[in-house]
Amino acid sequence: MKAIMVMYDSLNRRMLQPYGCDWTETPSFCRLAAHAVRFDNHYANSLPCMPARRELHTGRYNFLHRSWGPVEPYDDSMPELLKENGVHSQLMSDHWHYWRDGGATYHSRYSGWEVSRGQEGDNWKPDLAFQPDPATDFGCPEVPYVPLRDTLRANQNVRRRIQTTTDMPMVKTFDLGLEFLDRNHSQDNWFLQIETFDPHEPFYLPPDLDGDGRRFDWPPYCPVREGEDVVDRVRQRYARLLKLCDRQLGRVLDKMDEYGLWDDTMLIVNTDHGFLLGENGWWGKSVMPLYNDLTNTPLFVHHDPRHPEADGQARTVLTENVDLAPTLLEFFGVDRPAGMCGLPLRPALARGEKLHDYALYGIHGGYINVTDGRYTYLMPPAAADNEPLYEYTLMPTHHAERFSVEELRPAALAPGSAWTKGVPVLRIPRKKPEANMARFGAKLFDNEGDRAQLHPIDDPKLERRMLELLLRALHENDCPPEQYVRMGLPADRVTLRGADYAEILARCAAYARQPELEGLTLTPSAAAVYRVLTALLPYLAEDARCALTALPAGTALDGAQMEAALLPLVRPEDRPLARYYARLNGKTC
Repeated sequence: MKAIMVMYDSLNRRMLQPYGCDWTETPSFCRLAAHAVRFDNHYANSLPCMPARRELHTGRYNFLHRSWGPVEPYDDSMPELLKENGVHSQLMSDHWHYWRDGGATYHSRYSGWEVSRGQEGDNWKPDLAFQPDPATDFGCPEVPYVPLRDTLRANQNVRRRIQTTTDMPMVKTFDLGLEFLDRNHSQDNWFLQIETFDPHEPFYLPPDLDGDGRRFDWPPYCPVREGEDVVDRVRQRYARLLKLCDRQLGRVLDKMDEYGLWDDTMLIVNTDHGFLLGENGWWGKSVMPLYNDLTNTPLFVHHDPRHPEADGQARTVLTENVDLAPTLLEFFGVDRPAGMCGLPLRPALARGEKLHDYALYGIHGGYINVTDGRYTYLMPPAAADNEPLYEYTLMPTHHAERFSVEELRPAALAPGSAWTKGVPVLRIPRKKPEANMARFGAKLFDNEGDRAQLHPIDDPKLERRMLELLLRALHENDCPPEQYVRMGLPADRVTLRGADYAEILARCAAYARQPELEGLTLTPSAAAVYRVLTALLPYLAEDARCALTALPAGTALDGAQMEAALLPLVRPEDRPLARYYARLNGKTC
């Protein structure tokens, strides 16, 4: 048996032709769809990059226990289990986070690996005399929020070395993968992972592909304040990079044809998460509520001759990224460890059978979210301080650095659990005010007809059902006790009593009150509109307070009335942004 995984980073489902996009060019993805099962209800679980890859290895959720970090000593690793059971696992990647502090134990789990240098801020072949011009070299002038930092300096130095398509790390990575196929296609028992950082930002294209001569390529992680012309240019830039990603996929499909690999080889094409290019009013990922365009991701699977009848079909059953490790283990006849919460995809592939009642997803210290496949509930922290919050790890490293001495001083040894195979781990307090999204409120969406999640719904009975589904998911996945406190949920039961739900609603209403507006009667939706708009537009805060406190005592305002009161105070260029967030937050607390 043989298996190939082609994995992209930040691949947006909505921009792929097999998922209905009508303006991008992705012919290889269309070709793939004819040879594979397309999953329409597939979800990323832990964001962003390395948390998602820990799940690819372990088949279980990362974000409840830890943020960014390495494979832990107590983790089961899918490629390592393959290696230990006589299956060669090979990683070809330009995803440079594998070779930083927070990812340093991933690549060594494989039987072998090769790396292509030069993505993002990889300090590759440094030129210490190089001084970039901030006016021309950093993203686009219309998006001025990306700070000048060493990462950007390194990125611009690398760009000078990537002048043609063949220079691109992505292309070199696929070259390595195709070389492996040329050499080993006739052998048995191997798993090849071809993984590229693209189309992750910056959306860089070398001069031989860059038609507009301008760099609208590195949007910040913040609300969109730019005009539609800027948004469109960034999307077009992403689409051109996506076209090159598609061409590389086509090279793999050509090898599948050339060597007859469709007959005995599983092919998985996937991503870790999506990326917001103005959708839901945001640039980027990880600092906003996790809307569908970030988490409802593309997945294609060709599952070998055992199920040829499934090729070309679409499946609507709920699936998750944590299912990929069990799927590959089962394919090679390797036992699935007891701790994996993911399930093999084979029943869904072959017959469209249901696998899950829910998918749980989030970012450590942010929202905790659940979907049943149709409805999605996005739940924020209970309070603005976003506490208590801890990291559980034996390898305390962040994205690109170790935990500091100051961070480690209050660390304590926590007892082992089923999650850690009984091994005690460090419990390290974490303060993440930047991840506090309580001001955006809880959101309930019906994905049937509103996949873009533009219209929150108000249905207390349904909200209670989704809250109970979230509670069940937390209990079934060894959620640390303080997470229940942080989210304002009971830790001792999976059903909500009437008093529990009333307490959640009361807390929401209490948080909705604004001390500076005492004397006014605000509905939760009115308070949500006020809180969000004054946070997004800091200049608005004082004018809004003065205007509202000038109203007669006892004045009652709902969400629509609050929007009408604040919009005249908003600068003209910011009014589309303000209207969007007022609409998005006016129906929920």
